[in-house]
Amino acid sequence: MPDRKKRQPRVILTIAGYDPSSGAGVTADIKTIAVHGCYGVSCITALTVQSTRGVIRVEPLAGRMITETLEQLFDDVEVSAVKIGMLGSAEAAKAVAQFLDRHSLGHVVLDPIIQSSSGARLISEEGLRIVKEQLLAQASVITPNIEEAAALTGIKIGNLRQMEAAAARLHRLGARNVIITGGHLEAPHDLISGAGQPPTLLKGRRIRGSSTHGTGCAFSSSLACELALGRDLLEAARAAKRFVTSALRSAPAIGKGIGPVV
Repeated sequence: MPDRKKRQPRVILTIAGYDPSSGAGVTADIKTIAVHGCYGVSCITALTVQSTRGVIRVEPLAGRMITETLEQLFDDVEVSAVKIGMLGSAEAAKAVAQFLDRHSLGHVVLDPIIQSSSGARLISEEGLRIVKEQLLAQASVITPNIEEAAALTGIKIGNLRQMEAAAARLHRLGARNVIITGGHLEAPHDLISGAGQPPTLLKGRRIRGSSTHGTGCAFSSSLACELALGRDLLEAARAAKRFVTSALRSAPAIGKGIGPVV
Protein backbone atom coordinates (compact mmCIF):
# COMPACT_ATOMS: atom_id res chain seq x y z
CA MET A 1 0.00 0.00 0.00
CA PRO A 2 1.32 3.52 -0.78
CA ASP A 3 2.37 5.71 2.12
CA ARG A 4 -0.13 8.58 1.97
CA LYS A 5 1.58 10.31 4.90
CA LYS A 6 4.45 11.31 2.63
CA ARG A 7 4.43 14.95 1.59
CA GLN A 8 2.29 15.26 -1.51
CA PRO A 9 3.38 17.50 -4.40
CA ARG A 10 1.29 20.51 -5.34
CA VAL A 11 -1.23 19.54 -8.03
CA ILE A 12 -1.50 21.85 -11.03
CA LEU A 13 -4.47 21.51 -13.37
CA THR A 14 -3.86 22.46 -16.98
CA ILE A 15 -6.88 23.11 -19.19
CA ALA A 16 -5.65 23.34 -22.76
CA GLY A 17 -5.49 21.80 -26.22
CA TYR A 18 -3.54 18.76 -27.33
CA ASP A 19 -0.45 19.27 -29.48
CA PRO A 20 0.79 15.93 -30.89
CA SER A 21 4.33 17.33 -31.18
CA SER A 22 4.33 18.21 -27.44
CA GLY A 23 5.64 21.69 -28.14
CA ALA A 24 2.60 23.39 -26.59
CA GLY A 25 -0.69 22.52 -24.93
CA VAL A 26 -1.25 19.96 -22.18
CA THR A 27 1.79 17.79 -22.88
CA ALA A 28 4.14 20.76 -22.82
CA ASP A 29 2.43 21.99 -19.66
CA ILE A 30 2.89 18.61 -17.96
CA LYS A 31 6.63 18.70 -18.76
CA THR A 32 6.95 22.19 -17.30
CA ILE A 33 4.95 21.25 -14.21
CA ALA A 34 7.14 18.20 -13.61
CA VAL A 35 10.33 20.26 -13.84
CA HIS A 36 8.96 22.43 -11.02
CA GLY A 37 8.45 19.42 -8.76
CA CYS A 38 4.66 19.63 -9.01
CA TYR A 39 2.17 17.06 -10.27
CA GLY A 40 0.21 17.85 -13.40
CA VAL A 41 -3.35 16.78 -14.18
CA SER A 42 -5.06 17.87 -17.37
CA CYS A 43 -8.30 18.52 -19.19
CA ILE A 44 -8.05 18.60 -22.98
CA THR A 45 -10.27 21.18 -24.66
CA ALA A 46 -9.45 20.42 -28.30
CA LEU A 47 -7.51 17.97 -30.43
CA THR A 48 -5.26 19.31 -33.16
CA VAL A 49 -3.49 17.98 -36.20
CA GLN A 50 -0.10 19.68 -36.08
CA SER A 51 3.64 19.26 -35.95
CA THR A 52 6.56 21.62 -35.49
CA ARG A 53 5.67 22.93 -38.97
CA GLY A 54 2.27 24.30 -37.91
CA VAL A 55 -1.38 23.60 -37.15
CA ILE A 56 -3.40 21.85 -39.86
CA ARG A 57 -6.71 21.19 -38.13
CA VAL A 58 -8.51 21.83 -34.83
CA GLU A 59 -11.29 19.65 -33.39
CA PRO A 60 -12.86 21.12 -30.22
CA LEU A 61 -14.14 18.67 -27.62
CA ALA A 62 -17.73 18.72 -26.41
CA GLY A 63 -18.42 20.98 -23.45
CA ARG A 64 -19.97 18.08 -21.53
CA MET A 65 -16.73 16.10 -21.83
CA ILE A 66 -14.76 19.06 -20.48
CA THR A 67 -17.20 19.59 -17.61
CA GLU A 68 -17.17 15.92 -16.58
CA THR A 69 -13.37 15.76 -16.73
CA LEU A 70 -12.95 18.87 -14.60
CA GLU A 71 -15.48 17.72 -12.01
CA GLN A 72 -13.90 14.26 -11.74
CA LEU A 73 -10.46 15.74 -11.22
CA PHE A 74 -11.63 18.35 -8.73
CA ASP A 75 -13.49 15.69 -6.73
CA ASP A 76 -10.40 13.47 -6.62
CA VAL A 77 -7.38 15.71 -5.99
CA GLU A 78 -6.61 18.97 -4.21
CA VAL A 79 -5.81 21.43 -6.97
CA SER A 80 -3.29 24.12 -5.94
CA ALA A 81 -3.41 26.12 -9.18
CA VAL A 82 -5.09 26.10 -12.57
CA LYS A 83 -3.53 27.09 -15.88
CA ILE A 84 -5.95 27.75 -18.75
CA GLY A 85 -4.57 27.80 -22.28
CA MET A 86 -6.20 27.07 -25.63
CA LEU A 87 -9.97 26.70 -25.40
CA GLY A 88 -10.86 26.29 -29.07
CA SER A 89 -14.58 27.00 -28.93
CA ALA A 90 -17.33 28.94 -27.20
CA GLU A 91 -18.65 25.68 -25.77
CA ALA A 92 -15.30 24.96 -24.12
CA ALA A 93 -14.95 28.52 -22.84
CA LYS A 94 -18.44 28.37 -21.35
CA ALA A 95 -17.77 25.01 -19.67
CA VAL A 96 -14.57 26.33 -18.09
CA ALA A 97 -16.24 29.56 -16.95
CA GLN A 98 -19.07 27.61 -15.32
CA PHE A 99 -16.57 25.30 -13.61
CA LEU A 100 -14.74 28.30 -12.14
CA ASP A 101 -18.08 29.72 -10.96
CA ARG A 102 -18.83 26.50 -9.06
CA HIS A 103 -15.46 26.17 -7.33
CA SER A 104 -13.23 28.47 -5.34
CA LEU A 105 -9.64 28.22 -6.60
CA GLY A 106 -6.77 30.26 -5.21
CA HIS A 107 -4.62 30.62 -8.32
CA VAL A 108 -6.06 30.71 -11.84
CA VAL A 109 -3.61 31.64 -14.61
CA LEU A 110 -5.29 32.43 -17.93
CA ASP A 111 -3.16 32.41 -21.06
CA PRO A 112 -5.71 33.71 -23.60
CA ILE A 113 -4.53 31.88 -26.72
CA ILE A 114 -6.18 33.19 -29.88
CA GLN A 115 -4.09 31.85 -32.75
CA SER A 116 -1.03 29.70 -33.32
CA SER A 117 2.35 31.07 -34.36
CA SER A 118 1.65 29.59 -37.79
CA GLY A 119 -1.53 31.67 -38.07
CA ALA A 120 -4.24 29.08 -37.34
CA ARG A 121 -7.24 30.40 -35.40
CA LEU A 122 -7.48 28.58 -32.05
CA ILE A 123 -10.72 30.05 -30.65
CA SER A 124 -13.95 31.18 -32.24
CA GLU A 125 -15.20 34.77 -32.08
CA GLU A 126 -17.97 33.71 -29.69
CA GLY A 127 -15.41 31.90 -27.56
CA LEU A 128 -13.26 35.03 -27.44
CA ARG A 129 -16.29 37.02 -26.30
CA ILE A 130 -16.78 34.63 -23.38
CA VAL A 131 -13.09 34.96 -22.52
CA LYS A 132 -13.44 38.76 -22.43
CA GLU A 133 -16.78 38.89 -20.62
CA GLN A 134 -16.29 36.07 -18.09
CA LEU A 135 -12.86 34.47 -17.88
CA LEU A 136 -10.79 37.65 -17.61
CA ALA A 137 -12.52 38.48 -14.33
CA GLN A 138 -12.42 34.89 -13.03
CA ALA A 139 -8.65 34.54 -13.43
CA SER A 140 -6.27 35.70 -10.72
CA VAL A 141 -3.74 36.64 -13.42
CA ILE A 142 -3.79 36.71 -17.23
CA THR A 143 -0.68 36.31 -19.41
CA PRO A 144 -1.38 37.49 -22.97
CA ASN A 145 1.47 38.16 -25.38
CA ILE A 146 1.38 41.50 -27.19
CA GLU A 147 -0.70 40.15 -30.09
CA GLU A 148 -3.26 38.60 -27.74
CA ALA A 149 -3.40 41.76 -25.62
CA ALA A 150 -3.95 43.77 -28.82
CA ALA A 151 -6.79 41.46 -29.91
CA LEU A 152 -8.46 41.72 -26.50
CA THR A 153 -8.16 45.50 -26.22
CA GLY A 154 -7.97 46.85 -29.75
CA ILE A 155 -4.70 48.63 -28.90
CA LYS A 156 -1.78 48.02 -31.22
CA ILE A 157 1.30 47.30 -29.11
CA GLY A 158 4.82 48.12 -30.19
CA ASN A 159 6.33 49.81 -27.16
CA LEU A 160 6.14 50.11 -23.37
CA ARG A 161 3.61 52.96 -23.38
CA GLN A 162 1.21 50.92 -25.49
CA MET A 163 1.74 47.88 -23.25
CA GLU A 164 0.74 50.00 -20.26
CA ALA A 165 -2.33 51.31 -22.08
CA ALA A 166 -3.38 47.76 -23.00
CA ALA A 167 -2.88 46.56 -19.41
CA ALA A 168 -5.04 49.44 -18.13
CA ARG A 169 -7.80 48.50 -20.58
CA LEU A 170 -7.59 44.84 -19.55
CA HIS A 171 -8.10 45.92 -15.95
CA ARG A 172 -11.20 47.84 -17.04
CA LEU A 173 -12.42 44.66 -18.73
CA GLY A 174 -12.20 42.89 -15.36
CA ALA A 175 -8.69 41.44 -15.17
CA ARG A 176 -7.23 41.63 -11.66
CA ASN A 177 -3.57 41.10 -12.53
CA VAL A 178 -2.04 41.33 -16.00
CA ILE A 179 1.31 40.14 -17.34
CA ILE A 180 1.83 41.11 -20.98
CA THR A 181 4.73 39.07 -22.32
CA GLY A 182 6.87 40.92 -24.82
CA GLY A 183 8.70 38.08 -26.51
CA HIS A 184 7.54 39.37 -29.90
CA LEU A 185 9.19 42.74 -29.31
CA GLU A 186 12.81 43.40 -30.25
CA ALA A 187 13.58 43.94 -26.56
CA PRO A 188 11.64 41.05 -24.95
CA HIS A 189 10.45 42.83 -21.81
CA ASP A 190 7.35 41.74 -19.88
CA LEU A 191 4.96 44.12 -18.13
CA ILE A 192 3.33 43.20 -14.81
CA SER A 193 0.32 45.24 -13.76
CA GLY A 194 -1.85 44.82 -10.69
CA ALA A 195 -5.12 46.71 -10.35
CA GLY A 196 -4.43 50.01 -8.60
CA GLN A 197 -0.66 49.49 -8.59
CA PRO A 198 2.07 50.97 -10.79
CA PRO A 199 3.28 48.53 -13.48
CA THR A 200 6.60 46.71 -13.18
CA LEU A 201 8.85 45.91 -16.14
CA LEU A 202 10.72 42.61 -16.30
CA LYS A 203 13.60 43.14 -18.70
CA GLY A 204 14.92 40.39 -20.93
CA ARG A 205 17.43 39.74 -23.70
CA ARG A 206 16.72 38.34 -27.14
CA ILE A 207 17.81 34.69 -27.43
CA ARG A 208 18.18 33.61 -31.05
CA GLY A 209 17.16 30.10 -32.01
CA SER A 210 14.67 27.99 -33.94
CA SER A 211 13.15 26.23 -30.90
CA THR A 212 10.64 28.76 -29.60
CA HIS A 213 7.34 26.88 -29.87
CA GLY A 214 5.36 26.94 -26.64
CA THR A 215 7.09 29.80 -24.83
CA GLY A 216 3.72 31.20 -23.71
CA CYS A 217 2.60 27.81 -22.43
CA ALA A 218 5.88 27.35 -20.58
CA PHE A 219 5.67 30.79 -18.98
CA SER A 220 2.06 30.48 -17.82
CA SER A 221 2.54 26.92 -16.53
CA SER A 222 5.71 27.92 -14.70
CA LEU A 223 3.87 30.91 -13.22
CA ALA A 224 1.06 28.65 -11.98
CA CYS A 225 3.59 26.35 -10.33
CA GLU A 226 5.46 29.20 -8.67
CA LEU A 227 2.22 30.67 -7.31
CA ALA A 228 1.17 27.26 -6.01
CA LEU A 229 4.54 26.92 -4.28
CA GLY A 230 3.93 30.11 -2.34
CA ARG A 231 5.64 32.91 -4.26
CA ASP A 232 3.88 36.24 -4.64
CA LEU A 233 3.00 37.40 -8.14
CA LEU A 234 6.13 39.43 -8.82
CA GLU A 235 8.46 36.71 -7.49
CA ALA A 236 6.54 34.07 -9.45
CA ALA A 237 6.72 36.11 -12.67
CA ARG A 238 10.47 36.63 -12.28
CA ALA A 239 10.99 32.92 -11.65
CA ALA A 240 8.84 31.99 -14.67
CA LYS A 241 10.79 34.39 -16.89
CA ARG A 242 14.07 32.85 -15.69
CA PHE A 243 12.69 29.40 -16.46
CA VAL A 244 11.70 30.32 -20.02
CA THR A 245 15.01 32.09 -20.62
CA SER A 246 16.92 29.02 -19.48
CA ALA A 247 14.68 26.75 -21.56
CA LEU A 248 15.28 28.84 -24.68
CA ARG A 249 19.04 28.55 -24.21
CA SER A 250 18.92 24.76 -23.91
CA ALA A 251 15.91 23.97 -26.15
CA PRO A 252 16.22 20.70 -28.11
CA ALA A 253 16.36 20.67 -31.90
CA ILE A 254 13.21 18.63 -32.57
CA GLY A 255 11.37 18.43 -35.87
CA LYS A 256 11.67 20.19 -39.21
CA GLY A 257 9.88 23.40 -38.20
CA ILE A 258 9.79 25.54 -35.03
CA GLY A 259 10.97 23.23 -32.28
CA PRO A 260 9.67 23.06 -28.71
CA VAL A 261 11.12 25.28 -26.01
CA VAL A 262 10.65 22.57 -23.34
